[in-house]
Amino acid sequence: MRILLTGGGGFLGARLARELLQAGQLDGRPLTELAIADLAPPPADIAADPRVKAYTGPLLSQTALFASGFDGVFHLASAVSGECELDFELGLRSNLDSTRALLEGLRHAGNVPRLVFASSVAVFGPDVGNPLPDLVTDTTLPSPQTSYGTHKLMCEYLIADYTRKGYIDGRSARLMTVSVRPGKPNGAASSFFSGIIREPLAGVETTCPVDPNVTHPVSSPAHTVKGLITVYQASREALGGRLALNLPGLNVSVGDMLNALEAVAGVKVRARVRFERDERIASIVANWSRGSTADRAKALGLLPETSFRAIIEQYIADCRSRPGYPADALRGLD
Repeated sequence: MRILLTGGGGFLGARLARELLQAGQLDGRPLTELAIADLAPPPADIAADPRVKAYTGPLLSQTALFASGFDGVFHLASAVSGECELDFELGLRSNLDSTRALLEGLRHAGNVPRLVFASSVAVFGPDVGNPLPDLVTDTTLPSPQTSYGTHKLMCEYLIADYTRKGYIDGRSARLMTVSVRPGKPNGAASSFFSGIIREPLAGVETTCPVDPNVTHPVSSPAHTVKGLITVYQASREALGGRLALNLPGLNVSVGDMLNALEAVAGVKVRARVRFERDERIASIVANWSRGSTADRAKALGLLPETSFRAIIEQYIADCRSRPGYPADALRGLD
């Protein structure tokens, strides 16, 4: 089985790659090749696997690869929310143009690959004619209020149309904000949802750009990767109609996240976070969902974490045992 993974040089893509390689199969079929296409090369442990072939560079330069005949595709590569707001052209090129190039390559390959697109809860937003509910559901009408969310929604529609025409077997999994991500902050407006946990645990002071009462759905890296694989393996009948669905998320406030941090790591660690409002970030986050449900994912056996404390404890365990986590990630713990 030949699989293409875009965005495999990033944290979430690399975690997905490791899961696929360790399992050695997908949907009951042996994994013989994992092609990873990204601007950055995959981590060394992944690149060393003989089943991995790395294609480094802009996706728009890799159209021949896309048309070379894959059985399955995970499309994670994307410019993130903050980047898209600061650089409109970058967002269009990285998200819309690259996705269309990928779909066109797959269309001309001569087979019908299964594709999972990593969409986002950012497809939902408030509109005068479409107020944002407290909990967005699988059937909530999307009305994105950021370029990033707009790109994700447009790609969802493209994937649905290519599927309707019989060119691919596509499905879009709407990811909740992933927390806790290791490493350095990225350009996503949601980056602080990891930073207010990651930095204090590493002994670094950090700022939170929004108020403590801000609520949002989050998911651990492990649950997110499990969701992507489950959506891939689900039959069209099990998906039950529309090809875009919410992945599960834990609805939690920033204040609750910090309370969980204190419960796990102590007052001293929590004190490394101070509130310093950033109007640009706060205005973006204000247009995001405050919480979500995922009934269709639940029907596939997917559930959110039970608590944010459990997410922090999993992050600490990952720092001690998994590749991709800095050696000093927990130096702030007593």
